[in-house]
Amino acid sequence: MKHLVLLGDSIFDNAAYVANGLPVIQQVNSQLPGNWQATLLANDGDTTIYVAQQVTCLPPDTTHLALSIGGNDALGCIAKLEAPAATVKQGLIALTEIKREFEANSRGLLLQLIALKKPLMVFTIYDHVPGLPPELKTALALFNDVILRAAIRYGLPVLDLRMVCTEADDYSEISPIEPSEQGGAKLATRLVAVVMAHDFLWGGCRVYV
Repeated sequence: MKHLVLLGDSIFDNAAYVANGLPVIQQVNSQLPGNWQATLLANDGDTTIYVAQQVTCLPPDTTHLALSIGGNDALGCIAKLEAPAATVKQGLIALTEIKREFEANSRGLLLQLIALKKPLMVFTIYDHVPGLPPELKTALALFNDVILRAAIRYGLPVLDLRMVCTEADDYSEISPIEPSEQGGAKLATRLVAVVMAHDFLWGGCRVYV
């Protein structure tokens, strides 16, 4: 029996945003083979530093891990992004500090997960959110750069959600920053496909879309 555990934020924990539809965890379980199961430990609202607490709750029979982080870290930086800057350079300095903080927090979490010696895949943050201002889409690129660099450094497969959730209907009408049932279905299909196809022992880093 294989056991996939979903860690992270509301990209996985989206039940509150699909009304009577199927959340991501149910869609993943419906697509996994009969000798697999998936468990949701991801928690809506958790930032990277809180995901470490999720790791302490891993089921003993966990065999595979999927991690989605960064979205809530980015939301927490909006006040900093709206702060005035006297020059473009000062603005870049502020962005650099935001990036460094996320890089440090995510590196600590990834090292904690890698130490478990279980197959691990990571996700980028989608950026086709309806109504998302272009400047915030640019800011998200900083977080995604950290995620992709870490995947390369540690030889992890990464699912690039920027290329998966590309339509307005992929996002919830209840909260447009969350995946809808349609978006969750796309995510679940690609997640299961990667888990089934990727060679976690020798495959190294590979970006899936």
